[in-house]
Amino acid sequence: MNDKTGKYSIYKISVIGLMAAMVFIATNFRIEIPTPLGKTMLHLGNVMCLLSGLLFGGTIGGLAAGFGSAIFDLFDPAFAPEFWITFIMKFAMGFIAGKISHMNNYDGENKRINIFAAIIGAAAYVILYVSKTIILQYVILESNWEAVIAVAGTKFVVSSVNALIAVIASIALSVLIRPALKSAGVFNKMSSI
Repeated sequence: MNDKTGKYSIYKISVIGLMAAMVFIATNFRIEIPTPLGKTMLHLGNVMCLLSGLLFGGTIGGLAAGFGSAIFDLFDPAFAPEFWITFIMKFAMGFIAGKISHMNNYDGENKRINIFAAIIGAAAYVILYVSKTIILQYVILESNWEAVIAVAGTKFVVSSVNALIAVIASIALSVLIRPALKSAGVFNKMSSI
């Protein structure tokens, strides 16, 4: 962790920690939905996962999304065994959104690219989440196909609603927050360290 290279400076680690805390807090704003083979939930954590990527790029956004979501899982006995899977899936969500929004030196300021980035990041998460559900239910728990389809279908609908909310809210927050971060010199400090 060399401050001269800026790869993992104290400033960047602090931003990852702050955004991870925001992901954790936002995930606590939720509505739990029981299903026959487990629970799922509508929550605002995905908003912060996408926002982390849109504001700070792929690596920082991915790490913040992954850590914040994994820590949330560790506090809930129903989700704790899968915290590492959640880390991977949420990392992918933030990383993909961040990489797309910051590609070709756009620095996350192009609104059309940010919309595309948020949609692709959210869609990637929905695909990963539903795939994990199918594998868990069919292969590991050996549920019958009817049960697997019922659970995966419910989780697909809930995840899609989460994704839609996350895309809209993260784009709106990005537009509102970016100017304040820019005028405070946050982006300059992160690139110069």
